[in-house]
Amino acid sequence: MTLAESRTTDLYPTRVAGEATLLERTDPTVWGAEQDGPMDAAALASHDAKGYSIIEGLLSPAEVQGYWQELVRLSSDEELKADERVVTEKKSGNVRSIFEVHRISELIGELARDPRILDRAQQILGSDVYIHQSRVNYMPGFKGNGFYWHSDFETWHAEDGMPRPRAVSCSIALTDNYPFNGGLMVMPGSQRTFVQCVGETPDDHYKASLKEQEIGVPSENDITKLAAEHGIDQFTGPAGSALFFDSNIMHGSGNNITPYPRSNIFLVFNSVENTLVEPFAAKSPRPTFIGARDFTPLTR
Repeated sequence: MTLAESRTTDLYPTRVAGEATLLERTDPTVWGAEQDGPMDAAALASHDAKGYSIIEGLLSPAEVQGYWQELVRLSSDEELKADERVVTEKKSGNVRSIFEVHRISELIGELARDPRILDRAQQILGSDVYIHQSRVNYMPGFKGNGFYWHSDFETWHAEDGMPRPRAVSCSIALTDNYPFNGGLMVMPGSQRTFVQCVGETPDDHYKASLKEQEIGVPSENDITKLAAEHGIDQFTGPAGSALFFDSNIMHGSGNNITPYPRSNIFLVFNSVENTLVEPFAAKSPRPTFIGARDFTPLTR
């Protein structure tokens, strides 16, 4: 199969009408090698096995403070709240996420090109990369709603047209992540299984799914199977820590009923050899602020 054929052939069918199936992933988790970046052979082997890596202290306390102030500024911008790129909580109306934030914020745009982040993304994916999606997530104390179990790639494949799971996400904590304030949970090793989902994609599904996703969600039975096989780890640690995780890993987070807020910067890197085609299970692609179609490689 040629590269062009692999980009248009549906290797990971989903949004099926019948019963969902667990499919074995045919693509690598790690595409690069030790000589390609800062991660040594042991770190790459761990990422390959678990589907994620935690880098503590990626940002200094001073940098964390600077980015936190930027998040406060963005969430307080009344003009920005009218922008479609800003998603609010279904009940409270508080800002939940701001998409395409690397274009809205010059400071975060520079962060996406920081070699501490970019070099790792290029090494894991074994190629030049571009930003498929960026956002900041706000999970305030007491009222922060979590994200149900899901695979990002399932949605990016179905609704954006991402051919293969050759993408990696970087979540940078700007607040301390505790086990009790809605920290991200992942199932280590689950990236090796593609979980089909049932149900046809509605038109403009993104408008509802960004607040609460109902289509593209795995069944409780499949989640139970994966948890029994892989267990559940949680991303905890001080502000400034970063989590790099595979696009197909099963993950989610609970509600935050503690007084401690949880906010992060979220950068998705996709290989320039895995650029988007037409959606595999939707009538039309989502807006470009959610799934970018500018494939210009990032440079330092």
